Amino acid sequence: MVVVPAIIEGAALSVALVPFVLHRWDMYRWDRDHRRQHVPKGTNHKEHLTVLLPVWNEERIIEKKLDNLIAQKFPMNLLLIDSASTDATVERVEAWLDAHPDAFLDVDLLRMDTRQGKTPAVVRALKHLGQHAEGLVCMTDADAMLEQGCLHRMMQWFADPMVGAVGAVPNREGARHDENMHRTAWEAMRLAESMVDSTPFLEGSCMMWRPSCLAIDDLNPSANADDAQIATSIRCRGWRTLTDPLAHFVDAAPSTIKGQRRQKIRRAQGLQRLLTRQRKQATARSQGLFGRIFRRQHHFHIVAPLALTVATTSAILRWGFIVLYGWPATFTLANSLHLGFTVLETVCAALWWRSRQGKSSGPLSLIGQWFASMELLGRSLVITARGRSLHQWEQHADVRERMLDVEV
Repeated sequence: MVVVPAIIEGAALSVALVPFVLHRWDMYRWDRDHRRQHVPKGTNHKEHLTVLLPVWNEERIIEKKLDNLIAQKFPMNLLLIDSASTDATVERVEAWLDAHPDAFLDVDLLRMDTRQGKTPAVVRALKHLGQHAEGLVCMTDADAMLEQGCLHRMMQWFADPMVGAVGAVPNREGARHDENMHRTAWEAMRLAESMVDSTPFLEGSCMMWRPSCLAIDDLNPSANADDAQIATSIRCRGWRTLTDPLAHFVDAAPSTIKGQRRQKIRRAQGLQRLLTRQRKQATARSQGLFGRIFRRQHHFHIVAPLALTVATTSAILRWGFIVLYGWPATFTLANSLHLGFTVLETVCAALWWRSRQGKSSGPLSLIGQWFASMELLGRSLVITARGRSLHQWEQHADVRERMLDVEV
């Protein structure tokens, strides 16, 4: 009675883990073989640029964001869309624009009658702009401060006509140890995927793309992860989507463990819904290596947490049999399996718990962070199964307060 649950647990754990190991090996090869070639073709490439700035109740930080944009010293249009703010965001924008009449080449200020979430706001702004708009679009968040030269650096990639979208990399303020590990691992993955083909995930806090490469109807207004939706749409239509390791912006992590988990679960749901909706198109044979990348991401975000749930359920069942029938006899297969899995489960549970609390476990921290991530992905799947959408969310006020003190 102990052997069967142990075998199921081992098989499910292998199903969850093996694709991560394979992708890690591929990342090493891609980085080794392609890092030197992962540089923009342009050095002084220039195109017309429109900055898309979606906002909702950003009165605390909007003026600093506008100051940050003009500090780039780059000619640009501003397309700001307000999602029915209930504070003084719009009034502060208008006052700032009155005080800086020459800050932007042109300004469009759109207002939504009701708050519908970020993706509907982005869709409306893009339809207002038009798919055949001149030049490039750069979407950035109000709480993301661009470092000097960020926009110029990103634009250099578009000297290559096959590049459809480019994302910057965050320098995060105030992140816990597990959050830093999570960010580092994901940035390495995005960069390696970019080197060999494309990554389906870019940072919506600062990303740039060609409007003509994006099918606006591909965006799902009732889901979040608008940045990944944009990147995937562009890549599925034949252009590359890349992460630039030398284009940076600064943002801040929520100051509480609860806040950081809420942020990750919200992001996870958007990615899971995208990976499900676009799986057939993105993994078609015509997509080449990107199809493998997308299949792997589907596994990481959906299959792996489900497989780990099966493994956990099997472990509980095995322990239930132990309680009912006692510990297996010494020198039997059942005893060896149960003893081995008991040690493994104890170590994994300890690593998971320490990562969940933001504590380091030395060289084993990455394993703990993986288990903590699987927990959040699993919780996101449960929320989605219950029919609850997280595409509208409450702001992290502490993030805005911290960003007021950030110098870029």
